[in-house]
Amino acid sequence: MALARSLVAELEQEGKSTVRMLARVPLDHLDWVPHPKSMSLGRLAWHLASIPATAVRLVGVGRFDLADARPPQTTNAPDFVAAYERNLAEVVASIGAMDDDALREPFTLLRGGTVVIETRKVVIIRTVLMNHSYHHRGQLSVYLRLLDVPLPATYGTSADETM
Repeated sequence: MALARSLVAELEQEGKSTVRMLARVPLDHLDWVPHPKSMSLGRLAWHLASIPATAVRLVGVGRFDLADARPPQTTNAPDFVAAYERNLAEVVASIGAMDDDALREPFTLLRGGTVVIETRKVVIIRTVLMNHSYHHRGQLSVYLRLLDVPLPATYGTSADETM
């Protein structure tokens, strides 16, 4: 359970910063893109909000084929914070219920049925859930800055807010 406790503690701590960032998403700019190759602001926010739900599904199954990846669902009345908090609570409960042996169970990542990597569930939690979330939260902070939205403090003060 030591691994699970460590993962859950980090998820809960980092989740606070993610909630603060998602709460700043301007709903009147959801179609905005900073570059033609970029996701829209709304799609990025939904992606970030849905990563925990994706992780629960992947870890539960123990395998994932990248050929089956689908973009996150969006709605006309987005509530990114509520979706993220619901998904985070689900993944925290799921991981919190796992013992160290369960976290060390194998996980297979495929692409079109071909094995890309065989690893452990804890590695998928760390990379797909945690590191991937931090990457997209950072990306969201750049989007918000470009839209002149004040950024919340994350790992100390931001140019707009102190902790």
